[in-house]
Amino acid sequence: MIKELFDPQARFWKWFVKNEPRLFTFDAMNEGDREELFDELSVQLKKINPDLAFEFGPQSERREFVISAGGIRSAFEAVTSLVAAAPRLQRWEIIAFMPRREPCSIEMRGKRIDAHEVQCSLIHNGQKAGILLFLPGYTDSDVVYKQIGYLFLDQALGEYDVEMNVGPIQMLAPEADTEGERFLIAELPKYFDRLVRQLRQSPPVM
Repeated sequence: MIKELFDPQARFWKWFVKNEPRLFTFDAMNEGDREELFDELSVQLKKINPDLAFEFGPQSERREFVISAGGIRSAFEAVTSLVAAAPRLQRWEIIAFMPRREPCSIEMRGKRIDAHEVQCSLIHNGQKAGILLFLPGYTDSDVVYKQIGYLFLDQALGEYDVEMNVGPIQMLAPEADTEGERFLIAELPKYFDRLVRQLRQSPPVM
């Protein structure tokens, strides 16, 4: 009890355990009750760090609860610390950072891009892997395309790799004249992981 007074992580997990039945079965709630529950959860997370966000996996015997830094690197330590402090919960898998997912279509502010239309190329400087991302309709003047592009990268590589292991990212129209092999974003994890392994095995350039 005394620990909970001084430890915001302990207070968060106490709240989570108390509300675990509702959180596990939120699919059965009406929309209003579900929004109220998620608002409560968001408030509790932001007591830890204002940048923290969350995501739930589908309900089955065990359910995923993902704690995210919202792509903000300064909040990464808060994510790892909170997940490390999680109690053992029989019906839950607590996950740090948005994991890799199969890329799917994204629609934002009236613009929709299908995953099968998005191509990538990899570049590197001998130390880090960078990405060229080719988005249909892309223009430098429209920030929405960049937001969509980063969402595609988060899907394909997961939040942690995008923030910690990816070097320069450049978004371009498919018509851009570039060197290097292009491949669909669904194939990005395979090529990215291979390049990262090669760079880690290569001796540093003096």
